Amino acid sequence: MAAIVCAGRPDTPEAAGLEVVVTPGSPSGTVRVRVSGEIDFDDAALLREALQTALVSHRGTLLLDLSRVTFCDCAGLNVLLAASAAALSAGRRMRITRAGRAVERLLDLTATRPFLT
Repeated sequence: MAAIVCAGRPDTPEAAGLEVVVTPGSPSGTVRVRVSGEIDFDDAALLREALQTALVSHRGTLLLDLSRVTFCDCAGLNVLLAASAAALSAGRRMRITRAGRAVERLLDLTATRPFLT
C-alpha cells in the first residue's frame, strides 16, 4: 500500500508544492520514500510529518529518493537530519539513495552527506 502526501501552493502560478510517496520497498525490510518538488520552510512540516508517519508505520530502513527534488533549503535539511536521528534512536536507518542537483549541492555545502547516505 502506498501513501501519497501533497501540498500545492495556490499563490504561485506553477504551484510547485511538494509530493511525498511512501511504499513498502524491495528488498523486504525497507520502506521507499520518494519526494518530488520543493522542500522549503513552507513545506518542511509536511515532509516531517510524512517521514515520522513512515517511521511509525513501517519497521524497515527508510530509503529516500530525492532525485525529483528541485529545491531544498536549510529547513528541509533540518527535517532530513532530524528524521535520520529519529530512525537511529528507534534502532533503524534512514538514508538517501538518490538525490537531484539541489540536494547534492546542499549536502556538499553543509558537509552533511555522511549523516544521510
